[in-house]
Amino acid sequence: MIKKLGVQLYTIRDAMKDEDSIRESFLKLKALGYDEGQTAGFFVGAKKFAEIAKETGLSICGTHCGFEELIADPDKAMEEHDLLGTKNIGIGGMPGWARESLEALEKFVGQANEFAAKVNKYGFKFTYHNHSFEFSKVGGKRMMDVLADGLDPKTTSFVLDTYWVQHGGGDVRAWMEKLAGRIDILHLKDMGMAGSQFITEIGQGNINFDGIIEVAEKIGVKHYVVEQDTCPGDPFDSLKISRDYIKAKYM
Repeated sequence: MIKKLGVQLYTIRDAMKDEDSIRESFLKLKALGYDEGQTAGFFVGAKKFAEIAKETGLSICGTHCGFEELIADPDKAMEEHDLLGTKNIGIGGMPGWARESLEALEKFVGQANEFAAKVNKYGFKFTYHNHSFEFSKVGGKRMMDVLADGLDPKTTSFVLDTYWVQHGGGDVRAWMEKLAGRIDILHLKDMGMAGSQFITEIGQGNINFDGIIEVAEKIGVKHYVVEQDTCPGDPFDSLKISRDYIKAKYM
């Protein structure tokens, strides 16, 4: 069973304008029953962002940062993540240049491993979040395979996104099994259908979360994080729907 539930803060990005609105947003998340947040930007700087998170009781389980910024200054990245209280230094996806050829992708993997080796000496891990484009091929190889085979499992981990795996034509549970022991953060994101696929609240779509949670518990996923990139109305209302469904079935 899921003991703590997190949220990717990208979901409520429009509500976080300044210190007061970030504080209010975090308190709303806590009232809804969310215990953890994963960042997608700091909005007011890492130090103040971390202070507000601590003040409101929302722990930070990971981040999505810019890859070029990370590799340019690993020391700054570690300092910011120490402030946030997380060992997961992550990116939301590879830079555009890394998708252009197999050689470029392999260069990205090499740079990621180099960064990961530097920060892992101090207990940090580099985390990679997938979208669906990683399930396309470049140079005859599926990009997700190149990442899974090339990223060092000792110093890196995956933020596997349930929606984007299925959107890319992948089998979510099969990929979880393949990456067993390498998924510290699992993005819970559901897929609706209305002529085309769209992101919806957990339990409102067609992704098999019963099977996913079963596999997640077996392989030792550490953090369960709800993310809804787009919401039909107030994102906090969508997050409540997802939280209520997860609480009723998996907590």
